[in-house]
Parts: sequence; structure tokens; C-alpha cells
Amino acid sequence: MAATAKQKEQGGSGERRGSRVSRKDQILALYLSGMTEIEDLAIITGARPSYVGSVLQESGLVKGYFDLYTSSAHPMNVYSKFFAGKLGFKDEEKARQSVETIDQLYRQFELAGDRAGQHHALQMALVMFDRARWTGKGREAEIFRHWMLTILNEADLTDREAEGDTGGASDEDADARGE
Repeated sequence: MAATAKQKEQGGSGERRGSRVSRKDQILALYLSGMTEIEDLAIITGARPSYVGSVLQESGLVKGYFDLYTSSAHPMNVYSKFFAGKLGFKDEEKARQSVETIDQLYRQFELAGDRAGQHHALQMALVMFDRARWTGKGREAEIFRHWMLTILNEADLTDREAEGDTGGASDEDADARGE
């Protein structure tokens, strides 16, 4: 088949261009050949680390990779299931519903003294805020930001350690943090 003038100008024929290896295929091939560091794969393929992590996780090659764009289909921890499929920011109403869900769970975790649960709720609000603002949905992002500021302004910052209260943190928790 003869190449068109435009194809010649671009440096090849339609057949050659059609056989080009996708970035996803490059990532998978490199990973399977033994290059397993996400940062290295990102540099070599010219992809963002979040894309590399997503490709590897969706292919079942890695587990436990999480960043701003990781799907809620991949649970981060035991708290993820409470938020999965319930959050969004397609419009202001969906953002408000999402904040209501986050707030309800945050308050439930607070009543139970579950600080890790509260932390996860705050993380989910921050993730939704960032996803909304970086996709040009400023009004939707503002809804999440307002909730986070409210919660942060309510935070009790008294020195519990000086009062002998570690807030439920055990010696095991301190050891895990390297304290």
C-alpha cells in the first residue's frame, strides 16, 4: 500500500504507525522484564507515576499502590469500603451529597473514638477537593474545602500528652511510627 504525502511527511506509512507500541504496553513489557520501580518506568516511558501505578494495578501486577487517582475499586484500607462508589463532584449537588456522606462517616468515627477512620474521611475530602480543582471544577472543589476548613477549625489541639492522654494511641502505635 502506498503511503500518502502526509504520511511520508510525518515519517512513515499507516502500517508502521499502526504497529506503534502504546505507552501502556511499554509499561507492562518493561515491568514483566524485571523493571519494577514505578518511578523508573515513568521516566523511561514519559508517563506520570500515577498512570504507571494505575496500569500495573489494573493489570493485577501490583497491589497496594495508591495516589490521588487510584480508583476506589482498589481499597486502601478497611475504611475504603465505607466511601467506595459514594463520592463524586460532577456538579455542585453531587459534591454536597459527597460532603454529607464524608461528614456522616467522620462523625460516626468520632463517636467511636476511631481516629484512623476520621483521618480516612479527611483524606477522602482532600482527594475529592484536589480531583475537582485540578479538573477545573472550582465551585465543586470549594464545597469540599469548606467542609475541611470547618473540621480543622473544630479540631481540639490541646496537649493531651502533657495531660497523660495519648488519645487512644498505644505503645504499639508509637512503635509503628518510630517514636
